Amino acid sequence: MFAEVGTDGTGARLPGPVVPAIPNLHSHAFQRAIAGATEILSPSGGDFWTWRQAMYGSLGVLTPDDVRAIATQLYIEMAKAGYSRVCEFHYLHNDVDGRAFATPTVMADALVEAAATAGIGLTLVPVLYTSSGFGGRAPEPAQRRFVQSVDAYAALIEGLRGRVDLAIGFHSLRAVTPAQMRAVLAIDGTLPVHIHIAEQVKEVDDCLAWSGARPVDWLAREVDLDARWCLVHATHLTEAEVRTVAASGATVAICPTTEANLGDGFFDSEGYFAARGTWGIGSDSHVSVDAREELRWLEYGRRLRLRRRALSGTPAQPHVGAWLWLQAASAVAPTGVATGRIAAGQRADFVVLDTDNPQLAGRRGDALLDSLVFVNAGAAPIREVWAGGRRIVADGHHAHEEQSARAYSDTLARMRDAI
Repeated sequence: MFAEVGTDGTGARLPGPVVPAIPNLHSHAFQRAIAGATEILSPSGGDFWTWRQAMYGSLGVLTPDDVRAIATQLYIEMAKAGYSRVCEFHYLHNDVDGRAFATPTVMADALVEAAATAGIGLTLVPVLYTSSGFGGRAPEPAQRRFVQSVDAYAALIEGLRGRVDLAIGFHSLRAVTPAQMRAVLAIDGTLPVHIHIAEQVKEVDDCLAWSGARPVDWLAREVDLDARWCLVHATHLTEAEVRTVAASGATVAICPTTEANLGDGFFDSEGYFAARGTWGIGSDSHVSVDAREELRWLEYGRRLRLRRRALSGTPAQPHVGAWLWLQAASAVAPTGVATGRIAAGQRADFVVLDTDNPQLAGRRGDALLDSLVFVNAGAAPIREVWAGGRRIVADGHHAHEEQSARAYSDTLARMRDAI
């Protein structure tokens, strides 16, 4: 935690300009193992749902040791890319046969241990997943590793409490019933709450058929939608839903590279930014593990749709890269941790920029962040990353990166036939 921040030059000296680090609001660590493995032309036409079947195929072999190796590699990659904390959306609860582990927290423990090795802050989001579709439809066999009862979920939360920063998670409206949501929300009225919402048009259509309402409309009607909530993707919203979310104080976790990779569609950033909604970014399926690229493509998506340039920002902050970086850094409610600003009392999560890197040559002030976000000419020009007051990246290097890369490569070699 920052004890004091001043400008008189008497404090700690760091080897470059300092900016707040960014929290990664949405991660499925195990999916890092299939990044790049599903890019195959499909004669029938691929979409999110065909990708999901391929993702399910990787679940038949994953052990807790595998998850630890994959997550450690991922979290080190995140740290080197400028993330200081990750919200891990965790629903891989059971063994390969769908049975509960003898130690119910064993998969969660693997993630906690991976984050500790990487040094990155972790907000663990255990996720309730009981159904394959709206109305409590029975889960599919391929979903057996996800499914828990509400009682087992509550026990998992209690088994982790005090050991890691926690949030509550629902996979999606289609994966839980209203009664189950109410029961889980009653477990703790203070933790952040995460949920996938309105990612796919089919999801919206199915919700309408089930309830007569669109997903965000249904959620706003049934729960106290407020700043505790993190709505992941929220891709397909009406103008009224955009205003509802913005006014509620909820955070939207936008994951541009995953949303592009899966063909989800574009988030309505024009309407949401105009309504001054709160938003942050996530790397989700980890086809990219780069905070800069998420921000860059959030802006580029707007430019491609509107055929205009330099769209994000305000009259008070006209530097697009600076506005994007600092907005994403300040989206901390979903983490449950006071971070996102370089100020006394805030968690000491920050990035030291490498001004010797040609990507930042000749830049000062907010123009540094413009170049950080929009110039992509090799590794990120980041010299150091600090998380919780500990330096976890020094001179662009993480102390465990070589060892982690070997363990990760060995894990993927064992998994090769399953991917």
